[in-house]
Amino acid sequence: MSFVVMVGSSEITDRNLDVSEKNIKDFMEALQVAGQLSADNVLQTLKLLKVKILNNKMATPRCQKVTDIIVDYMKTMKPEGELEELCTEVLLALGFQSPGIVIFKLWDRWHLNNLPPNGLLVAVGRLIFCQGADPYIGVTWEYILHLLRMAQKEDDMLAVCHVLKGLVISARKHLDLGTKNDEIMDITQEALSIKAYLTLRVLFNRWSLRSNNKVTEEALVIIGHLFFLIPPSKLKNQVNRLTRWLMTLMSAKVAPFYISQCIFQLIDALALSGCGGINLESQLGNIIGMLFKQLSETVEDSNHHSVQNHSLALKAFYILTKLYNDRVVTLIRENVESKDPAKIVSTIQIFTDVLQKVPQTEQLKNEVMHSVIIMIQEDLKPVQRALLNFIEMLIQHDYLAPPQGSIIINYVIKLSESDCSNEEDIQLTCSKILQMVTLPKLITLVCQPRNTLAFVPLSKMATKMALRARSLGQVPYLSSFHLRPTQFISPQKLLTHLVMFSLKPYREGEFGVSSLRLLYALHPITSLHPVINSNVGQLWMTEIPQMLQMLDDHTEKSLNQEEWEGRLLQFSSQSLLAIDDDSWLEQLIKVVLERINYFSDDDEEKAFLYKFFGFTLRTSRNIKMVQMMLSAILQTVHEELQEREGIAVALSIVSMKHLKVTLDQLQAYSAILTDKNSSSILKLMKEHQQREWGLVCNIIYLSYSKIISESKGAIFMHLDDILAIVLQHYRNCIVEKDKNLKLEYLDALTKLINILSSQPMAFQFKFPQKIEIVTFMMELIREEPLNSISSSIRQRAMNFITNFRKLHPLTEVEERTELLQTCFQSVLCLPSTEDLQKEASSSQEAQATEDLLMETLQSLLRLMETLIVEMPSQIQYCLEHLNIWLNSQNDNERERAMWCAARILGFTAKWNNFGVEIKFSRLGCLVRLLAMRCQDPVDNICFLSSQAVYNLYRILLLQKQMQRKKQGLWEEEGKSEVYSANVFYNNTFEIAKAFAEYFTEMQLTHLVLTAMEGLTDSKATVSLAAAQLMSAVMKERGRDMIKIEEIVEGIVGRLNLQLEPNTQEETMRAMCLLAGNNTHRVVPMLLNKTLPWDRTNLALWKAFGTRRETTISVLQLLIGILEKLHSREESREMAFQPVAVTCALCEMLSGSLCQEAVQELYPRLLLAILHHLYWVIEQNVPQKMVVYNREEGPGHKSKPFDPTSCALEVVKLVFMAAAYEGVVVYANQHHCWDLLSSPKFYYIGIMDLTSGIVKNCEPAILHRILNLIRNILYSSNYHRRILARTFYAQLLWHRSVAQTVGQDFLGNLIKWTNEPNIIMKEVGLRGISNLALHPGQERDLVKISATSALGHMLHRVHKFKPGAITRREIYSFLVPLLLSIQDNNTEVVKACGGALTEWTKVIGWSSLTQTFQHTTLSDHIQVLEETCKYLVGTKKIQLVGEFLSQSFDFLTSPQSFLREAAINFIGLTIKRLTMKRIHEDDVELLQNAIGSLRNDPVESIQSLVTTTLKNLDEYLNPESISATRMSQLSNNIFKVTGMKTSERKKRLFKTVKQERDDDDNQKKNIWNWLRGPLNSLGNWHNRRVKTTPLIIGNSDK
Repeated sequence: MSFVVMVGSSEITDRNLDVSEKNIKDFMEALQVAGQLSADNVLQTLKLLKVKILNNKMATPRCQKVTDIIVDYMKTMKPEGELEELCTEVLLALGFQSPGIVIFKLWDRWHLNNLPPNGLLVAVGRLIFCQGADPYIGVTWEYILHLLRMAQKEDDMLAVCHVLKGLVISARKHLDLGTKNDEIMDITQEALSIKAYLTLRVLFNRWSLRSNNKVTEEALVIIGHLFFLIPPSKLKNQVNRLTRWLMTLMSAKVAPFYISQCIFQLIDALALSGCGGINLESQLGNIIGMLFKQLSETVEDSNHHSVQNHSLALKAFYILTKLYNDRVVTLIRENVESKDPAKIVSTIQIFTDVLQKVPQTEQLKNEVMHSVIIMIQEDLKPVQRALLNFIEMLIQHDYLAPPQGSIIINYVIKLSESDCSNEEDIQLTCSKILQMVTLPKLITLVCQPRNTLAFVPLSKMATKMALRARSLGQVPYLSSFHLRPTQFISPQKLLTHLVMFSLKPYREGEFGVSSLRLLYALHPITSLHPVINSNVGQLWMTEIPQMLQMLDDHTEKSLNQEEWEGRLLQFSSQSLLAIDDDSWLEQLIKVVLERINYFSDDDEEKAFLYKFFGFTLRTSRNIKMVQMMLSAILQTVHEELQEREGIAVALSIVSMKHLKVTLDQLQAYSAILTDKNSSSILKLMKEHQQREWGLVCNIIYLSYSKIISESKGAIFMHLDDILAIVLQHYRNCIVEKDKNLKLEYLDALTKLINILSSQPMAFQFKFPQKIEIVTFMMELIREEPLNSISSSIRQRAMNFITNFRKLHPLTEVEERTELLQTCFQSVLCLPSTEDLQKEASSSQEAQATEDLLMETLQSLLRLMETLIVEMPSQIQYCLEHLNIWLNSQNDNERERAMWCAARILGFTAKWNNFGVEIKFSRLGCLVRLLAMRCQDPVDNICFLSSQAVYNLYRILLLQKQMQRKKQGLWEEEGKSEVYSANVFYNNTFEIAKAFAEYFTEMQLTHLVLTAMEGLTDSKATVSLAAAQLMSAVMKERGRDMIKIEEIVEGIVGRLNLQLEPNTQEETMRAMCLLAGNNTHRVVPMLLNKTLPWDRTNLALWKAFGTRRETTISVLQLLIGILEKLHSREESREMAFQPVAVTCALCEMLSGSLCQEAVQELYPRLLLAILHHLYWVIEQNVPQKMVVYNREEGPGHKSKPFDPTSCALEVVKLVFMAAAYEGVVVYANQHHCWDLLSSPKFYYIGIMDLTSGIVKNCEPAILHRILNLIRNILYSSNYHRRILARTFYAQLLWHRSVAQTVGQDFLGNLIKWTNEPNIIMKEVGLRGISNLALHPGQERDLVKISATSALGHMLHRVHKFKPGAITRREIYSFLVPLLLSIQDNNTEVVKACGGALTEWTKVIGWSSLTQTFQHTTLSDHIQVLEETCKYLVGTKKIQLVGEFLSQSFDFLTSPQSFLREAAINFIGLTIKRLTMKRIHEDDVELLQNAIGSLRNDPVESIQSLVTTTLKNLDEYLNPESISATRMSQLSNNIFKVTGMKTSERKKRLFKTVKQERDDDDNQKKNIWNWLRGPLNSLGNWHNRRVKTTPLIIGNSDK
């Protein structure tokens, strides 16, 4: 174990390792126990052993021993990885010393049924190559054949492959060295061939070589070497199988190198036999297919196998070509047609290698050219580089000679194009190829149109070659051009081509430069050509460098293209002048014509060619040639507009030198339009004739247009003749004039006229044909259908007239009118857009129709603008022509008409220059025309109308501002900002307001009269707009209106037609405004209408009450009529007008909007109506006379009114309108209307009505009434006097009136009481009694006077024996007079005593007469007590209750003595009553009335109240409390048992008195004591007139 220990020592080295017997033994022992050693120890041992063996020569026995140990170890331990590799390396080290020892280990007995260790096999495979291993090849191969059948695992198979590969390689090496080495091997060549064949069989039969793995790759290497060892006959038999196998491996994605190597070795081995054999020939297609795929693999230079794969495949092709020349070429050509670029590139490479090594037969050339053409046609980008290299090789072998050679050249040219994206090396290759072409051929190629993109490189090469030829002294190229015109390009074509290529000098950067340089290199300075002489060369030597410098100084952006074209044309013209040869010039023109017709597709280039033609022909002095060439160019193709324009440009250029010839030629050419005998148009098919006619027409008119533009003025002498010819073209047209022909003609003619109108010189001439042409255009417009718009004829005709306008003579007014009417009729009457679209067959056609309609409207607008510019003052007439369409029932016609109006007014407003005043003499009609459409049912018409109105307003405002500036007046700033189209939109009022200041009186009137016509329009919004316009105008300028009567009658007449409700309402408003501004003219007209009025008249009067200003104005007039007519005593005949006034007032005041106006005129209006009422009731009115009918609502009959009821209704309405409904209520309660209806009781009705006024109106109103009546108190008119005095007297009921300063109320009243007229007396007394109600300095005097008057009245009443009713009223005087006795004023007491004395006489209480007659201030309590005693003694309990109830009112009097007197009266009365018999409710009422004064401010009254209440209790409870309780108990018993008490309690008062308003109670308390005399006086007056007396007033009073 020393060896092991030594190995484990860290100090062991290869020097102290001795390969001795002992060490070997130790080594064997160590390996035997290796399982017990660590892997590191075994590795270290093997490494040291390998080094020692390599560095020391070992004896054979020792070598054998170590080999056995290593092999046994490998067999036993089966090492892997690094350990196995070290074992193999140790065996190799041993084999290098003695190969046989290691090789012989393969056939040890224990290997018979098992494979040797893999490491041993690997070592043997390497050792076979070593010197000295040759004798073991045969025996090893034999054993390997056995192992081949046993190997199943991949590692085992790879290990066997190591041995087998070494065997076949060594065997081939020894066979290649010759027969001498054959003796060294232990096997013969024949036996070796058999072994190789057997090996191939075993590999195919035993191993599965069909997948991509390492075993397959190693097998391919081995089999490739076997091909050279197998006998050729047997190998040929295996070709089919081998081919199929290789194809399978390709499908399995085996590395290409191994497959290519195997194929190459197979073909090479077969080729060594002299022929490939039948099987190989049959498999050529498959083999070549595999080789193509191998060549298509990408070559990676860093990958050795990739490079070798490509090389081996090419070598295989080379060998196959040698074996099967034609067949292989055919198969290769088939791959050219492949779509796979990689495959094609491979094919080209094969061709390149193969063709150089095979005979170049004609058949081969044709086949190769065919393949090349196919590749050119495909032109695959990845193929180009390889193809060019191939073409370069073909040219070297003269492959361009066949006819197909031009195809190759064209392809090369294509790849050399300047805009090609090919790599630089491709273009260099192309250049190299093209330099092999001759200069004449190259120049011809340069000028071929298909080589345009390659022009720059080709021209550079041609320039270089030409300069090189000149430097060598060769004849310039141009000198021989004319000798072979069919083979090479002619000088004319060359010149044309190079000039054309110079047109775009910066195309591809160098087009112009290359063209000019090539031309410069070819200039004919030493030319032998009879035409191109030295003059041309000298010109070119000077001009071309200048042109090149011009290009150098500019860029594509900075170069003026137009200037450059002019330079080129100048250069061409100078060259042609230098040539000075008409024959040469003729050929050049023909070349240009040919290029125009056939070769020029670029629009810009073609346009230049026409100019080139013109400049060329212009240089000719041969008139016949000019005529011939003009005729020729007129016959050229002219389908496209650019072609026709080019012809026209060419003719215009020629005309600059040959004007007459050109015009004559055009006229001659135009004969085909009108001459049926000579026209070529008629020779065409009928469906093409109109089209051709139009094209010819277009050419002629375009030519005229261009000539006019280029002419310096000479053409204008011929223009009228030209216009006459133009008109004849259409009138004498030889073909059918369909829609398209008209359009073509109009289009061409319009262009001519546009050019003519744009020439300033044209305005210096007159064109008599203008009027005829305009008339002709109107004819075309009229011919267009009104139910469709299928063409643009009418539009173009209007455009033509518009553009023709400037030429003289200008259009007259009559002609303008006819023109406008024609155009309006043709355009505005077209169906609506929706209807037109419905007729369309598609959405595209519908859209086109809509667009055409809009364009037509625009054309109409431009025509109108034109006419306005010519005659601005005619704008209103232009707009008035639209009237019929603005009022059309068709929405679309109105909309279009309004669109025109808005636009033309907008156009006029934008002038901003109103030096020429535009007069709108019919402004009112114009405003009405536009404004009424601001409320059209169609919203867009409203919008357009607002625009039109606003534009008209702007025109007027601007004119006004201009006039103010001229007058040096201040300009109104910002006024234009007040209004806008938005303000006018749907707002007729604002329109009228804006225009009001601009109307004259007549214009205002016309506006209203014309607007009146629109009231009956079927469209509600339009009729409403008309009414609003009238209303607004009347509001702003109503006072300036004339023809009032006509307007009123017109409005009334239309109101009778039952207008639309809103329109009727607005018309009423307009009438209201008219009446407000012209009251004295309108109101009398309406008042004169026959009564009763119809609904229309009534509605008008009602409308007058809706606007304050009108209401006031009309009311003032009506009041004035009433006051004037009744100012003096009238006859008894009924007057008509005052009655009509009341009817009018009935309607006016029935509305709710007149309140403010009525309040303003209230007193005066009321007095006028009341005065009229008095007058009416005294008239002899016919029975059942109806003057007014009031509608009572749906389902009810109208209510008729006679003059009286009508006047009364007005009175009521006055109060209602003045917001004094309380007066009406009061009057109803007091039967005022009945009184006012009777002449006999009228004044009483006025008195009661005045009471209602006092009760419900404000003091200010009362004072206003007082101020009015004060002036007529002593009027000579009895009616007025009665009315005024009655109001005067009753107004004094109100304290503020009675206390008016500076008024002698009492004096007036006393005067009236002294008048003989009983009514005046009563009125005076009523006034006095009213004055008595109010405290003041004269109160006692008033009371004394009133009381004395009462006594006097009672005295007179007594004489007439008053009845029961009057007596009952007189009873009410007792309490006020009795309480007033307690006044401290002696005169008052005296007057009261006298009145009471007379009272007792009337009532019949004579026992009290003496008491009252001698009453003094000191005995008033005694008088009171006597009266109460007598009163109770009458046993009239109800009368006592009434007196007591009357006294309650005085308990609230502001005068303390009256309150005290009332308490005394109540106390003395109840003292005489048996109170215990009075009902409890009445007792309670007495207690409450007396108790209300417990807190009176006067202490004596408080004391008196306490005493009175105490006495009342005593009167109620005279017995003890127990007795009272017994009485109550007995009462209860009576109630329970139903038994009646012995005596029933009496009711003192009829009803329980309700609480009243304080102020009202106060007035009533004071009034009650004076009320009786007035009523008595009324009764007395009634008896005088011998009528049944009315009950005046209520019993409540």
